[in-house]
Amino acid sequence: MGEHPGSRPRLPISPVQQMMASSTGALFTSLFVTPLDVVKIRLQSQHAPFHRGKCFLYCNGLMDHVYVCQNGTGCSSWFKAQTHFSGTLDAFVKIVRHEGMASLWSGLPPTLVMAIPSTVIYFTSYDQFQDFLRGGLGVRSSVSPLLAGAVARLAAVTVISPLELIRTKMQSRRLPYGELSGCIRSAVNQDGLLSLWRGWGPTVLRDVPFSALYWFSYELVKSRLCEERRLTQTNFSISFTAGAASGAIAAVLTLPFDVVKTRRQIQLGEMDALGASVKTTSSTWHMMRSIWAELGYRGLFAGFLPRVIKVAPACAIMISTYEFGKAFFRERNQD
Repeated sequence: MGEHPGSRPRLPISPVQQMMASSTGALFTSLFVTPLDVVKIRLQSQHAPFHRGKCFLYCNGLMDHVYVCQNGTGCSSWFKAQTHFSGTLDAFVKIVRHEGMASLWSGLPPTLVMAIPSTVIYFTSYDQFQDFLRGGLGVRSSVSPLLAGAVARLAAVTVISPLELIRTKMQSRRLPYGELSGCIRSAVNQDGLLSLWRGWGPTVLRDVPFSALYWFSYELVKSRLCEERRLTQTNFSISFTAGAASGAIAAVLTLPFDVVKTRRQIQLGEMDALGASVKTTSSTWHMMRSIWAELGYRGLFAGFLPRVIKVAPACAIMISTYEFGKAFFRERNQD
């Protein structure tokens, strides 16, 4: 990702440098996208007040962060402000004016705790698998992004899924991090070891196809843009454009899986907050059929515009920052 469009030699940077580049990308993406999500949640909450056990999601373009409300609008000072917002721009101005600039990044710390390791595993795995498929197995350049993207996302989801579930449980019960081991034992004793991967299926069904489509589109668009501009190496603007376009394409095509994933995640969070044990859950296919029967195709593609508006710039910022970081380390190694 940064070499001639027609060839991809093994990257002359170490996995540690790839991790550093992806961490920087995750940080910049979170800093940019989190305020958009905070404003969206504030606009939603003023029309539909949250009750005890009710969940909402931060979705900063890198991953979801579940927040479970314990005591209605009094569960956090975040909901005590009575300011009414007439729209997105009005919300930005009033939040900054009445609550300070830092309020726009309310959900950033807990999101970064999970987003950075997830992103490091994901992007580093993609580059390593991509090099192995092309160099070690001789897989065609048009196919390798699909395979590498799918495998890298599968690895990241599998590693992070138990940590994400444990964090959600701790937040829903307002447990300190010192009680982490007790929370893990409680979850395993109650529902078994595999319960730590609850929600893994719908997450994989959403994220793995997204990743495969994203990297396939990204490499294709990037190559075409490099050819049009007669460049042998991608630059920041090409990476940004290709990232935004491929992110939008993948977001639209995988939206039904995202709808199911969000519904299930909220249901699990609410039942966990109320002390209920979830032994069985509907399959992804069953939930999709229920949504189709109830709301039609509009239900499966609910949130189309907000998802594209959020995912496209997040993908653009992440990949362009990552490519820039890799180019920096590549030049440093050569020097």
